[in-house]
Amino acid sequence: MKKFFYILFYVAFICIGCQFKSSSEDNANKNGLVKIERYDRLEYRYLTTGDFSALQQMNTEYPIETRTLIENVLKIGNATDPDINTRFLKFYQDTTLQSLISAVESKYVTMDDLERQFGRAFKQLKHVLPEIEIPKIYAQISALDQSVIVGNGSIGISLDKYLGEDYPLYRKFYSTQQRKQMTKNQILSDCLTFYLMSVYQLKNFERRPQVERDLHIGKIQWVVNQVLQKRVFTNRYVNIVENYMHNNTDTSYDELLKMTDFSKLYVDEE
Repeated sequence: MKKFFYILFYVAFICIGCQFKSSSEDNANKNGLVKIERYDRLEYRYLTTGDFSALQQMNTEYPIETRTLIENVLKIGNATDPDINTRFLKFYQDTTLQSLISAVESKYVTMDDLERQFGRAFKQLKHVLPEIEIPKIYAQISALDQSVIVGNGSIGISLDKYLGEDYPLYRKFYSTQQRKQMTKNQILSDCLTFYLMSVYQLKNFERRPQVERDLHIGKIQWVVNQVLQKRVFTNRYVNIVENYMHNNTDTSYDELLKMTDFSKLYVDEE
């Protein structure tokens, strides 16, 4: 597998701390829904009208999300800088970004369907990985930066990266292959993939041979396929993992994801 396989996944998300300390079932209600917090709506109010009450809500109700957006995603300064609110507002006044903000709010009027999908997916994930936590999930607008932000017990979905492969602005900046991944249908699988990457991190990832990095991603993609009960990911490394699990039925999903002896996974020379 070419290095591009690895790059596609790691440029698409940020892992902030990656120490999940959420309250598990507290993030899923009795109907099996996982609520998606609409942080993006507060952004919309502040960034399009300068509504100061929206900014206050962002800072009081979503302090970690706001700090992460300002410091780690947009990288426009420190969240405690005296003039950061002005800088934050000014950053989004570009006409292209204003159009992007409006497009997000128009497309994602409701996320009820996604909440149901997340509920089913995390129920299945808890079945195969009983100890895993259910994170808080929120939506945001990140100015075409990372698609998914994970860490601090949460998953942040940048809706501006999921406006559909035919969204006009995407054609200026992304390849056809990239645009195919920028659809609403990709949100769930992306979030599960990046979440599992953050929980099951491969030690010394950057220093490991490329084949080990690809196999680690392949393990995670295989698990996502099983959780969603469809072949979202189809590639050589997923097939290798599938073959291994078929021949080692006593291996749990947790054991698979923690496995660092990649010699157990046979790889033909290309």
